[in-house]
Amino acid sequence: MFSLARENIKIAFGSIKSQLLRTILTVLIIAIGIMALVGILSGVSALENTISSNFSSMGANTFNFQRYEFRAQRQSSRERQKINPVISYRNVKDFIDTYDFPFTQVAVSFYGSRASEVKYENKKTDPEVAIIGSNEHYIENSGLEIENGRSLNFADIENNNAVCVIGSDLQKALFPDENPIDKTISVRGSKFKVVGVIKEKGSTFGNNQDLTVVMPIQKARSIFTNPNINYRLSVKVDKTDMLEGAQDDAILTFRNIRGLNPIEENDFGIERSEDLINRVAENTSTLYIAAWVISIITIFGSTIALMNIMLVSVSERTREIGVRKALGAKRRTIAFQFFMETIIIGQLGGILGISLGILIGWGVAAGFQLEFSTPWVAMIWATSIAFIVAVISGLYPATKAARLDPIESLRYE
Repeated sequence: MFSLARENIKIAFGSIKSQLLRTILTVLIIAIGIMALVGILSGVSALENTISSNFSSMGANTFNFQRYEFRAQRQSSRERQKINPVISYRNVKDFIDTYDFPFTQVAVSFYGSRASEVKYENKKTDPEVAIIGSNEHYIENSGLEIENGRSLNFADIENNNAVCVIGSDLQKALFPDENPIDKTISVRGSKFKVVGVIKEKGSTFGNNQDLTVVMPIQKARSIFTNPNINYRLSVKVDKTDMLEGAQDDAILTFRNIRGLNPIEENDFGIERSEDLINRVAENTSTLYIAAWVISIITIFGSTIALMNIMLVSVSERTREIGVRKALGAKRRTIAFQFFMETIIIGQLGGILGISLGILIGWGVAAGFQLEFSTPWVAMIWATSIAFIVAVISGLYPATKAARLDPIESLRYE
């Protein structure tokens, strides 16, 4: 039994080699469908992993106030887009003074600049460093960790100390061979003593989160004097079961600060990391559906192509089938031979498609600086689909070959 199966597999490989060009084209057609599926699924997975990890780093017990909601509502052409006022320093100061919900801490921050030059002695960076002014809770509320030194503390903020915490990439640029703690850097002509280094976090969509300087908020306000600065509030709740109550109280407090009456809509946005992750999942599900639609259409075409090549193969080898049947080959032996050829071609297409799809997914992840992970689920699905395509494509040609009359087959020219 096993020797007969081994012989049929050997014959199948020989037949494939004899029709090499036709086989290569069919394998490529199958591979394109599998590549589309694996490539898009792995790329979308990398995007989802990156965004989810960034949002989840804020913590499940943190929510933020910002100028707009994360996702603006669709509006008709007749409606004008609502323009929310910036969250001003007076707003955040009033919120900190008023909000007193238990077991919470409020972080306030703003971007003074996203493209500044930082100097240390005779070294300087390109103008691409983000300068953040904040209070003592910003680093913790943002899910960041201190790798060396310390974070900003209450005394730094209250006394307006000229100190700062820098990102890991800024440390590599200015202090490649020395400890940056207690060294003095210059930002727009102002001197700051480095008291801490933030643990490496990585970059997303070209936004390098490790190339930053975090300084006391009043120091940053004295350097960056744009009157329309938009501030950000972040509230962390120590007890998760109090999150809903803390959020409702914070919204009510901020509405009062904004002077909104009970029937007016919020003129600000509030987001939790869980909400953002759920919305990302909703958006990426559309991309997953698109991947399946594209791949199914292509795979359907490859099924037809594979069935066609096997039917042609049956016609071209009619005399061979007649000879084998005349020598005693049974129907199931003939059917197994042609069926095995189809399976081999299908799996070759699957392997090639998976390899190309992973390369595409990795390339997309590398190009957009996303967190790539091996798409095992997509690979399993791709392997299964390649096998199903081969089974569907091979059944009819194998059955047709097995049912050929040996006498008529020997007469075939």
